[in-house]
Amino acid sequence: MSVFESSSAFSRPITAVAWASNASSCPAQFILITQTEDGASANFIRGFAIKSGYYLSYSKDLSGGMVVADVQVITDKETIPHGYCYIPEFLEPKASVGKKKRICVRIVPVGSVATAVLDLKLTVKNKSMVQQYTCLGDMNGFVVWCLKGQFSTPTPQAKPRSVSLDMRSLSLEGTGPPQPLKPSNPPEAPPKFSRRRSKLDTHNPMEAVYDSGNHSSIHGLTAMDGVPFSLHPKFESQSNSKVSVSTLSDIRIKSVQDIENEYNYTFAVEELAAKRMCPSVSG
Repeated sequence: MSVFESSSAFSRPITAVAWASNASSCPAQFILITQTEDGASANFIRGFAIKSGYYLSYSKDLSGGMVVADVQVITDKETIPHGYCYIPEFLEPKASVGKKKRICVRIVPVGSVATAVLDLKLTVKNKSMVQQYTCLGDMNGFVVWCLKGQFSTPTPQAKPRSVSLDMRSLSLEGTGPPQPLKPSNPPEAPPKFSRRRSKLDTHNPMEAVYDSGNHSSIHGLTAMDGVPFSLHPKFESQSNSKVSVSTLSDIRIKSVQDIENEYNYTFAVEELAAKRMCPSVSG
């Protein structure tokens, strides 16, 4: 790619092409081509005392995720190529676009192509060529040129996000200075105690004194508070003893059928008890 094509002015692709009567009717984000490369007016309706006309315009807004992959100028007798569409018209009520020759574009998703149309220019017919551009054909006394090449999409910028006061309190860097009271920064509410804890504090002041130490809990005291954990000596001896390899080799892996045979129970006693008739009570 040449230095001309790789310049920042032509690195962004064209995303839409349209007709517009003037700057007021031209949609936002569109660039109106008002002059040709020869310095002449780019109004496609030329003549004396012409009040209305139409100009070619294009956009490079990538918010829609689409780019113009190709542009063609065709006559009214030609069939529009597959995948192409005529460019839209944003004109004043009395203005109209000639239909003898029309401009059509092929719009594709930005990630589906590596090259796209980067720029459009106009020259007066039978004038000098535009370097690095491709001639699309003549239309109403103008020659339409396009520049195609590789394009680059702008890197999305990360939007700064405001950190709430609650998230600042979770920071590992330490607690900062106290924040002023605002609707979003209310004073801290006192801890809520359970009903069981409130009853313990009311009826047993000694437990309240004990609970004020390191063993405090907002859920109240339990029966295991202060009881040290220790393993029973029987299990300590088993955990320290080593299991011999011969003991492991004697382990028999039972099949499903062995388990069924071992725990087979006929329920004969229960069936007999169910069949047993209770003696009737004689009056």
